[in-house]
Amino acid sequence: CVRESLRGAPDGAPVTLVLHSNAGLLAPVLVDGLGSRVDTIVFVDAGLPDRDGPTAMASAEFLPFLREKTVNGLLPPWTEWWDEADVAVLFPDEDTRQKISAEQPRLPFAYFETMIPHVAGWDQCRCGYVVFNDAYRERALDARARGWPVREVKGEHLHMLVDPAATAGAITDVSAES
Repeated sequence: CVRESLRGAPDGAPVTLVLHSNAGLLAPVLVDGLGSRVDTIVFVDAGLPDRDGPTAMASAEFLPFLREKTVNGLLPPWTEWWDEADVAVLFPDEDTRQKISAEQPRLPFAYFETMIPHVAGWDQCRCGYVVFNDAYRERALDARARGWPVREVKGEHLHMLVDPAATAGAITDVSAES
């Protein structure tokens, strides 16, 4: 899917990966698949791969929550995992919510039991982190401890939908600084 999206790009053109939420955990395998083309990775309110060894797609503490919602091996769309009041604030308006909700896949529970393999050197490219809120604060602190630039844009987990300009600015800033 990622390689396909690069089909029109010139051969050898540098690639910047912007990874949101759990997609951040996939950085090592994305870099492994794309190789030296990956110039920069920006994690946006995202999980970070473990420094040493494989990374769990979901924490052991979170798996029971997901298991409880699983029916016939599948989870409902993620917006149905949470209370309505918590989900509603993530979207700038009902139209945006409806469009995104219509695109949500139902993921198998087994997906969250996956271990992402460790790929040595995946983080040798430039890396940075953009955090929106306290839910990802520890990951932002981890990114800073790894020596990466970190920017905060106050908002909720889908703040890129609410304020795309501020989000893009922060992504650009950490990309340039890393």
